[in-house]
Amino acid sequence: MSEINWHSAVDVLVVGTGNGGLTAAICNYEMGSQDVLIIEKADKVGGTSATSGGGIWIPVNHYAQAAGAEDSLDEAREYLKNTLQGEDVPAELIENYIVNGPKMLQFLHDRSQVRYESLDHYPDYYTNVAGAKHGHRSLEPAPFMASELGSNYRRMTYTHHMMRMFGVIHFTQVEAQMLMLKMPGWIKLLGKMMWDYVTDIPWRLRTRISRRLCCGAAGVGRLYASVLDRNIPIQFETSLTDIIAEDGKVVGVTVIQGGQSKNIQVKKGLILAAGGFEHNQELRDKYLPKPTNTEWSAGARGNQGDALQASLKLGAKTRLMNGAWWTTTLCVPDEPAPRLSIMEKSFPGSCVVNKNGERFANESQNYMAFQKELFKAHSDENPCAPAYHVFDARFRRNYIVGPMMTASMKPDWTIPKKWYDSGFVAKANTVRELAENLGIDAEGLEATVAKMNGYAETGVDLDFHRGESEYDRYYADPSIVPNPCLAPIVEAPFYAMRIEAGDFGTLGGLDTDNNANVIHQQGGTIQGLYAIGNCSAAILPTYPGPGATLGPAMTMAYQAAKAINNYQD
Repeated sequence: MSEINWHSAVDVLVVGTGNGGLTAAICNYEMGSQDVLIIEKADKVGGTSATSGGGIWIPVNHYAQAAGAEDSLDEAREYLKNTLQGEDVPAELIENYIVNGPKMLQFLHDRSQVRYESLDHYPDYYTNVAGAKHGHRSLEPAPFMASELGSNYRRMTYTHHMMRMFGVIHFTQVEAQMLMLKMPGWIKLLGKMMWDYVTDIPWRLRTRISRRLCCGAAGVGRLYASVLDRNIPIQFETSLTDIIAEDGKVVGVTVIQGGQSKNIQVKKGLILAAGGFEHNQELRDKYLPKPTNTEWSAGARGNQGDALQASLKLGAKTRLMNGAWWTTTLCVPDEPAPRLSIMEKSFPGSCVVNKNGERFANESQNYMAFQKELFKAHSDENPCAPAYHVFDARFRRNYIVGPMMTASMKPDWTIPKKWYDSGFVAKANTVRELAENLGIDAEGLEATVAKMNGYAETGVDLDFHRGESEYDRYYADPSIVPNPCLAPIVEAPFYAMRIEAGDFGTLGGLDTDNNANVIHQQGGTIQGLYAIGNCSAAILPTYPGPGATLGPAMTMAYQAAKAINNYQD
């Protein structure tokens, strides 16, 4: 170690500025290690956490209890036992999360600007199993004013453009449901949002993006403000290249900053919170099921497995490397990043088919389970990627469909020719013609649409039971009967939109113990090395509820800080 030229030294180094990384910095500071440095590969804070919906899934949290929710740790244990059965997740990690998640949230509430709102009607994703709840286990960040950051608002990564009205006005998850389904009060809500935006002249002189941040940007904004409150430094455009260890203990890192290699000594602990490897095609090809493509991923572009690969050189153990946070995505021509295809395919009066014109899963189930069914059904003889979201003119009038919006918001004549030419969108006067335009088996699609129309009449999906669970009906239209998830596809013209087998991050990575300490392949842990978020192996890989990625990332950040500082909660 004496031979190493250290450019600087810190007690705790955090790699990454998503929810996990920022939580780690705050918790370490509050627990006694105030010499904390954060490094960030990008030039802005937030990563995938900021572009996400921002939700966290934490049973028996204090916000839910204040709202009068009926829940218990035993019910949460039962639910996770039922949803994680057969997965490669140590039982002690699950118990550790259930017990410490609520403590982490209370700690941040008491000591920082972090605030969440309990989602009373957002159900667990598998409501048909024992222990499930129909609300209050998931929370979304309370909206946050970007102006609270002062000039640092320029460092914010904003919530995904699909979660901003006209690309500039943020809205919450609750507001998204109301607007997308045109629920009672949606016009008043839309009017208020537009009025607040237009009349906020001082902020318009600074930026086109609304002052009010929601979803992922609000969650990151509140954490970032709390980091700034403590004067914890962040070094941007700084990439981790190597981890330096001596006698099995991490003592520092090598980074690239401004084109120069630098060594940073780490005295107490290195916390990796740098995301997964979703934008590294070589690693995707090595570990993930086929087909797989970086271009289909909505994860942060800088997530290329840097922390994973540096840790593997030290002999780190991994787990769940063949998994990702799966969701079908919309790769819209000329847009900066794929959109998540979550709500649209759930609305009644549409279906998703493969090249054979056949459905392969329940379109209204949670997005993770839907894509797992896609991979299970996919083969050379039965290609399911890409898939196609098929709907009619009534559907187009009534619901927001990704970048097509509604027919009144974006009339057909405004749809770019490139969308048609690239096969992203198709339109035809008959179902057969629609199929032929996209190279889909015409007889297969006609038969599928005919069956869907029959199911809409009876209210029973005999193939995939769409609409039978509480989660199915979350994005349904209550005005449609007898099944709010099923409506006929009969009114010309007919449309189709291509969807890809995407994700918003990988879920496999470094194996860790209850303190987020990285485990060595030969047993024991690598002293001083901690991993959280998507560069560590998931604790909730089946995605049991909305926020099953960020909740564990923040909880394990809390656990790591406790271990580093010998802190007793």
